[in-house]
Amino acid sequence: MKNFALTGVAGYIAPRHLQAIKDTGNRLVAAMDPHDSVGILDKFFAKTSFFTEFERFDRHLEKLRRTRSDEKIDYLSICSPNNLHDAHIRLALRVGADAICEKPLVLNPWNLDQLQEIEKETGKKVFTVLQLRVHPALIAIKEKMEKNTSENKHNVVLTYITSRGLWYNFSWKGREDISGGVATNIGIHFFDLLMWLFGEVKQNFLFLKSSNKAAGFIELKNANVKWYLSIDSKDLPNEAIIKNKSTHRSITIDGNELEFTDGFTDLHTKIYEEILLGKGFGIETARASIETAYTIRHLSVSNIKELYHPMLIK
Repeated sequence: MKNFALTGVAGYIAPRHLQAIKDTGNRLVAAMDPHDSVGILDKFFAKTSFFTEFERFDRHLEKLRRTRSDEKIDYLSICSPNNLHDAHIRLALRVGADAICEKPLVLNPWNLDQLQEIEKETGKKVFTVLQLRVHPALIAIKEKMEKNTSENKHNVVLTYITSRGLWYNFSWKGREDISGGVATNIGIHFFDLLMWLFGEVKQNFLFLKSSNKAAGFIELKNANVKWYLSIDSKDLPNEAIIKNKSTHRSITIDGNELEFTDGFTDLHTKIYEEILLGKGFGIETARASIETAYTIRHLSVSNIKELYHPMLIK
């Protein structure tokens, strides 16, 4: 049994990490969040030490490292706001734990080099959650792409709509300096997916950027991709609305569409299982998507209508 601690336990994504820690037979010994609405801990780990002040949490983990080997943490799971990921990863490595960090691993690519240096100094590892890489339907596409010997580039349309309420833009997620904006906070999984399937980026164009949606075009080694990301429920297709679904995920390759909205319930557990087996996705795996998201975040909006995603044409 491994000991875990967790930052951002009151947040949206934390329950998936709590479930993964429980599903893999481990325990949560400490958790931290500046907000105290953390009754969910009773469902998973009622005896967890909880802190609202980062400094006290830091001191507690250091105390466990020095004096109580039975509760010394082996992993720190990081579900805090994106701009804090770098600092919380550093905390994990400093107290002798591996880090399991939600996406994006960091906001700025140059932070990755510094974290790799600390990995070398401490002998500990940094892992990130790239759950699309363990989605069965997407693994099948990956295997199909690897068997394709054609030199022609694929034509790809990626659509991701995940409804969020008015609260989103009033939270840290709506602040680009903290979250990285929609293309980073919502899209980074999909940029990683695209490069995993079709190779490195050749060109990048941005056609739409607002507080609740973004769209653009990426030329990859083996594909031309029109992409559209949105948290606006008005963008949901009729079939999603009829089924009372708040999310729509779709990738169309050469005219063949795969809708992969479902199948996400246990992906965090799969990620944890891989990490506990000594595998998992590390810093270098995450680098390309972080660099791409950073580039997109700083692109000027252009107007090349022949490269527009169908949602933009509408």
